[in-house]
Amino acid sequence: MSPADLAACRRLLADGSKSFFAASLLLPTRVRAPATALYAFCRVADDVVDREGGPAALARLTERLDRAYAGRPLDHPVDRAFAATVEHFALPKALPEALLDGFAWDEAGRRYETLADLEAYGVRVAGSVGAMMAVLMGVRDAAALARATDLGVAMQLTNIARDVGEDARAGRVYLPLAWLAEAGLDADRLLAAPRHSVALAGVVARLVAAADTLYVRADAGIAALPRDCRPAIRAARLIYAEIGREVVRAGCDSVSRRAVVSKRRKLALAAQAAGALASLHRPDAVPPLAAALYVVEAAAQPAPTRPATAAPRRVDFVLDLFERLERQGQGALGGGSLGAGALGAGVPASADR
Repeated sequence: MSPADLAACRRLLADGSKSFFAASLLLPTRVRAPATALYAFCRVADDVVDREGGPAALARLTERLDRAYAGRPLDHPVDRAFAATVEHFALPKALPEALLDGFAWDEAGRRYETLADLEAYGVRVAGSVGAMMAVLMGVRDAAALARATDLGVAMQLTNIARDVGEDARAGRVYLPLAWLAEAGLDADRLLAAPRHSVALAGVVARLVAAADTLYVRADAGIAALPRDCRPAIRAARLIYAEIGREVVRAGCDSVSRRAVVSKRRKLALAAQAAGALASLHRPDAVPPLAAALYVVEAAAQPAPTRPATAAPRRVDFVLDLFERLERQGQGALGGGSLGAGALGAGVPASADR
């Protein structure tokens, strides 16, 4: 990876990804450059979808991805840095393709009937990022990858629970339609006049609980990461779960207010993360979410063996699940896109979102 291209990626993220840099301080030096390149490419892709939208924008992103994997990246520092990362880590193409699928779902205005349907969306916009980050950390074990996707999806569900009003005002609804119907609510009416109610609070509470279940499952995956990567990912997990706690403390009112975790609380959780690692256990046999199986299988493919004569490359590396998810605002990286990430706590879109 060219130092100049890496520097350009860092400048791009510095303009609107402050939490990314904060999170990167908890990661080992070797992890920063590749993760920065990965996150920068995701950020550019998200910006293209937000700015241009439509099938043409998605087609251009697909072409950029194809060129990066063919070793002929677009003549842009972010594309070149991403292509170098793809080649060095043998990053399975199915993973970024899943992310672009999530963008396409947002463009189509897709709604989700059940929690399983919503999880399928979360796998694409955030679980895929968790899997990519795990690969960059050298993790190809299927059990650990399953937990990485769990963490990404949990973060995405948290984002959705927090941003119900914001999404509705943007013309989007991500809450499971079946849950809304059970609560006597109509999605179209919610979009036309978003307002807090006891019924809606109950639906939001259910989503926070679903996210919490996945956070607990994800803990075992953190234990499977390289030891020096665990504090950063554990911190991201605790901070995102805390957003859910803030939502609950506010009576699950995600329409008239937006849950925010204070900087002081984030620092306390980051400190707690380092001390809680000893209690984590290695991944067990719990299978991945059904919608995440194809992502896990793709990421678990052994990386090609490098020729013994190949010159070693110096690689730095970074993560940012919250920035990505955060920036999403829900919707192409918005209602959830770009989402997440997790084991990838790559901290896609900061927990401040």
